[in-house]
Amino acid sequence: MTTAPTRPRRARLDPTIFDLPVEKMRDGYYSDAYFNHTRSALLYDGRRPRVVMQVFQRKQAMLGGLDEAVAILELCSDDWAGLTVHALRDGDRVDPWETVMTIEGDYTTFAHLETVVLGTLARRTLIASNTARVVDAANGKPIIFMPARHDHHRVQTGDGYAAFVAGAVLGAEIGVTSDAQASWWGGRGVGTVPHSLIAAYGGNTVLAATKFAEWASDDFRITVLVDFDNDSVRTALDVARALGPRLWGVRLDTSSQLVDRALWEEMGDFDPRGVNERLVRKVRAALDEDGFERVKIVASGGFTVEKIEAFERRGVPVDAYGVGSSLIRGEYDFTADIVMTDGRPTGKVGRSFRPNARLELVE
Repeated sequence: MTTAPTRPRRARLDPTIFDLPVEKMRDGYYSDAYFNHTRSALLYDGRRPRVVMQVFQRKQAMLGGLDEAVAILELCSDDWAGLTVHALRDGDRVDPWETVMTIEGDYTTFAHLETVVLGTLARRTLIASNTARVVDAANGKPIIFMPARHDHHRVQTGDGYAAFVAGAVLGAEIGVTSDAQASWWGGRGVGTVPHSLIAAYGGNTVLAATKFAEWASDDFRITVLVDFDNDSVRTALDVARALGPRLWGVRLDTSSQLVDRALWEEMGDFDPRGVNERLVRKVRAALDEDGFERVKIVASGGFTVEKIEAFERRGVPVDAYGVGSSLIRGEYDFTADIVMTDGRPTGKVGRSFRPNARLELVE
């Protein structure tokens, strides 16, 4: 991964922005039952231990979900004022086993929140870390964050923000595809002229693109999918001629099971399926030869870190990448341990208190 640039420390997001189901979280509805049982047993016994809990994970990662986790503690614990929380920030790079948060206070006031805090950190760090890897692989080129259709709608807001933070830290443009994904920073979803609109106009890509341009505002970056007829070079030229300066880019999205018509006479020494290097170069050459050098090429369809790295290594003329399901794959699991109780070390074997000078007091 690249090194994150120096950036000013901003205020944490307002807890209300997360629209948490506060009452259900306070009731332990989303918590593993054994935490609820533990809390109930302590309260039944009248025991209120003052603990230090530390949180970590086991990989090189870019953190996500810290502001959200803090909001959960602030809004859903029994006594936020009685807790002392230290934490890193969304977008911070961390090493394996590095402490990312500590929570100190009466354990019974927050025991029921461990599950949701850890789950939040795991999900958002997964998205931030995967997005950071893609941005690194793409050498800072714009990324369109496209996993919304591959996951439940309730994860969109936080996932979009985690991707946005990764891009902001690394100085890369991240476009998200739904308004929900962009809502926490006040952005809007972006998108191309899709296959559905083309189909709605009888499979006529040029007509669909023209009608879209008539509707779109002047500042809209009109990008058109050009693989509907499996003839990306011809379609890209037709669209560019029809839209002229309104066209920002064309998007190549050929199925991994198809070979674009432009390559039918060239097969034999490379894998011709899907969006491949030779197809991109042919589209770029055709656009340039026809005077459309300014038209961007967006590549999508099965792009992973490894595929992007290969394209960049070979200098394939892609201007932006659309990345979908690979951004929500993998795991960055977090663990929380009580390591101090009433001022005495009480961590289990192998889980002693690990202070981290990078942690900041949460005000």
